[in-house]
Amino acid sequence: MTTGHEVIQSYLKTLDSSPGVYRMLDEQSRVLYVGKARNLKARVSNYSRPTGHSGRIARMISETHSMMFLTTRTETEALLLEQNLIKQLKPKFNVLLRDDKSFPNIIVTGNHAFPQIKKHRGAKTEKGSYYGPFASAGAVNRTLNQLQRVFLLRNCTDTQFEGRTRACLLHQIKRCSAPCVDKISAEEYAASVKDAERFLSGRSTQVQETLAGQMQEASDAMEFERAAALRDRIKALTQVQTVQGINPRTVTEADVIALHMDGGQACVQVFFIRANQNWGNKDFYPRVGADVEAAEVLEAFLGQFYDKKEPARLLLLSHEIENDDLMSAALSEKLGRKVELTVPQRGEKAELIEGAARNARESLARKMSESATQAKLLKGVAEAFALDAPPQRIEVYDNSHIQGTNAVGGMIAAGPDGFMKNQYRKYNIKGDDLTPGDDFGMMKEVLTRRFTRLLKEDPDRDKGLWPDLLLIDGGAGQVSAVHEIMVEFGVEDVPMVGVAKGVDRDHGKEEFHRIGGRPFALRHNDPVLYFIQRLRDEAHRFAIGTHRAKRAKSAMANPLDEIAGVGAARKRALLAHFGSAKAVSRANLADLKAVDGVSGALAEKIYAFFHEAG
Repeated sequence: MTTGHEVIQSYLKTLDSSPGVYRMLDEQSRVLYVGKARNLKARVSNYSRPTGHSGRIARMISETHSMMFLTTRTETEALLLEQNLIKQLKPKFNVLLRDDKSFPNIIVTGNHAFPQIKKHRGAKTEKGSYYGPFASAGAVNRTLNQLQRVFLLRNCTDTQFEGRTRACLLHQIKRCSAPCVDKISAEEYAASVKDAERFLSGRSTQVQETLAGQMQEASDAMEFERAAALRDRIKALTQVQTVQGINPRTVTEADVIALHMDGGQACVQVFFIRANQNWGNKDFYPRVGADVEAAEVLEAFLGQFYDKKEPARLLLLSHEIENDDLMSAALSEKLGRKVELTVPQRGEKAELIEGAARNARESLARKMSESATQAKLLKGVAEAFALDAPPQRIEVYDNSHIQGTNAVGGMIAAGPDGFMKNQYRKYNIKGDDLTPGDDFGMMKEVLTRRFTRLLKEDPDRDKGLWPDLLLIDGGAGQVSAVHEIMVEFGVEDVPMVGVAKGVDRDHGKEEFHRIGGRPFALRHNDPVLYFIQRLRDEAHRFAIGTHRAKRAKSAMANPLDEIAGVGAARKRALLAHFGSAKAVSRANLADLKAVDGVSGALAEKIYAFFHEAG
């Protein structure tokens, strides 16, 4: 079978000059590369030449066994389709954005007489005014904390608001004006909401002037307590602006995007400027090759980053990209208004880019240092456990329960870049035949479900989903139980080690167990031992957290929720009549029928639920 430039050349006679997207596939029909073209025939003909390519492109061409094509009406459509396919297929030779979470916003709700201010993430379906994006949940929380001190807006849910009979602790510590118990009029609260929205829209000077005027009026009227409260609010507002760091004077709204590359790795730093305020920054580490140009990396980043995010009206870039007009058109079409891309050379915009570039350079240097340390530790793990090569994916398992109740299993993953938190998995233990507290049985269930899924999703072990090393919390018994499962699934070739607490269950005296070998220990001050301890502790923390969340949910569960026909209104009526769900369970049929809104048939259904089940 022909491969490389020859197979690519064979497609040229069937192509025309239409815009579109092309895919290069290997011998197993896995996608190697996705690209767009203004002219498909011209672009593909470039790959048909046997020479003149960079090392990365030459390798890609040599592995190509077939191609796929999809024509589009415009090049803008081709760009959008290209980025969608890259995110979906994750081709080997494309620049790939690996972290693509949504960013949080602040919402001032619009469906209540006393609006709530809170954090919001995801689709903007709730009625209200949205402000953002913020770079992280921490940036939102810090801003919300300060805004509560300044504007005293509520953050409780509508249900909590309606159920209040006295002011909560936030009112006592001067973080809320307590509209729930009429401590503030609707007009005064609405004025505070308006001030908060002014601030979030960038009109903070106007807010400060208003508060200063009110403080002076209170002072002149000898209302010193009110004047002191207003003084504290002005001080808190000033602190918000200080925490935000550099707030640009001439840039109202922009995303500042700077790239730094070194040693085949890249960092992209993104700063969010909204309403002349710095709403935080975040760094990204796209997957790149050693010979990829900055223009290609930045263009790929923009396409994938804004696939499901709303761009600012102005994007300040550290490098020119090849198709800036095309990218601008695609983002403008997405946003419904013009999006401008520019590489500033002077002035405040250039200073913003310079600051972002410095952050990108420093972040990449830290990451490369951490990666070098992590690589050394993984090499040490391979030597300690006699692995063929340093593991690229370590999976660690742990269980958590209280006397067998609310049992959960947790799995964490780690690799060359540290903990892979998007790969963590939790397992609600479902085995009805398990004896409460049967750790062996729980671990068997977790591993059975894990291997069943792996064999289904990655039977050929070529997608990077399989672990190179399993770490089990436990000794010889746990290792033996897990080995039985691995034999059953035919995956006993995956290295597996049990980590037991050792003598006196002390940290630092861990023993390691493997099938067919004697237990052994590592030196007390061995960095690999500390690394294993961190992995084990992280798995334990994750499992404990999952167990506590499940236990809390179970504690909040109400048996009335399980009865068909008992909705929110009837549930409230039953609880108001009897006082508690336990009292409902003990009520006789006549008493149940006496509740407003509960028919005779529903009363019989409720009575049967609590009495026939036993």
